[in-house]
Amino acid sequence: MNIQAYMTRGVTKVVLNSLRVTARNKKEAAFMRSFAKASFAASVKRRASEKRGEHIPPFLIASITSRCNLHCAGCYSRANNACGDKEASGILTAEEWNRVFTEAEEIGVSFVLLAGGEPLMRRDVLEKAGGHPGILFPVFTNGTCMNDKFLDLFDSNRNLLPVISIEGGKEITDQRRGEGVYEKIKASMQKMQSRSIVFGASVTVTKENMRTVYSDEFVSFLSKMGCKAIIYVEYVPVDGETDSAPDEPEREWMQNRIRSLRRKRSEMVYIAFPGDEKSSGGCVAAGRVFFHINAGGGAEPCPFSPYSDCNVRDASIREALRSPLFYALNTKGLLKDDHAGGCTLFANKEQVEQIISGQSVSS
Repeated sequence: MNIQAYMTRGVTKVVLNSLRVTARNKKEAAFMRSFAKASFAASVKRRASEKRGEHIPPFLIASITSRCNLHCAGCYSRANNACGDKEASGILTAEEWNRVFTEAEEIGVSFVLLAGGEPLMRRDVLEKAGGHPGILFPVFTNGTCMNDKFLDLFDSNRNLLPVISIEGGKEITDQRRGEGVYEKIKASMQKMQSRSIVFGASVTVTKENMRTVYSDEFVSFLSKMGCKAIIYVEYVPVDGETDSAPDEPEREWMQNRIRSLRRKRSEMVYIAFPGDEKSSGGCVAAGRVFFHINAGGGAEPCPFSPYSDCNVRDASIREALRSPLFYALNTKGLLKDDHAGGCTLFANKEQVEQIISGQSVSS
């Protein structure tokens, strides 16, 4: 499987389906048509760059804030000091993020995934993103801040696509995210459905919830709520030792299950990390398909490998993609490592740290 091709086809399918659904909504239909043209134009730019020997990934992950209003159990970002109750000092301003978005659009990046912390804490950045209709911005949110003003923002800027985090049913969602969160998530989905706002769901997969979140019942629930895509992200343990992370037999079961969903439940798009990476020839981070910019501007291979030797305050996206760290990861075989476990770079963090410190790493 080619994960890049599948994701691109999947988003195109969502766009086309939305066109049919919103045929009477001239504003929505106009946006979907313009984005389809912009997405094609971006792919032409990337192919032209490839012919010149320069690879431009179609996806960028941008953690636009380090602040979050929840304290989810086992949160990797909090354990890694990547987010907290208050905003960290030195984060990029809205204008600086706008410059990043502008450059991304110019070089052919089609999708910028907005994360955090909780991205709805940075409405100023979301408003800047809304001004770039040539890019689709999936906004990974916990869904608890979705008031009428944010619904208006998403309604007016259809290139901002909410992706709501959910762990399964009420009990397990509230157990991990806090009491009452599930009902807030459900209410947010209902409000978006009432306005025909396209949205997706993000699920952190553990041993405890994997059978539930891959079930027909759960998928049917999200489909009836109006969800158009489910992104399954395998739990990365904060200590590297927790028993909640799926093991190899469970990963094989999940891969078989998602293949079945894609065949039988084609009304939605299904993405699984890192499962889809293995069938795509290895880790897709460090610029292969995407890379990550943290709240302070550091260019990182991915959110689960928080190491950087380049900052977009001082360098362009093109320069960040050619950084010594990214070059080493792409040439020393770490991204294609067939290790026993989930995230490749998380499993090989000692080798990544050696690259950052200037030590040699054998390929």
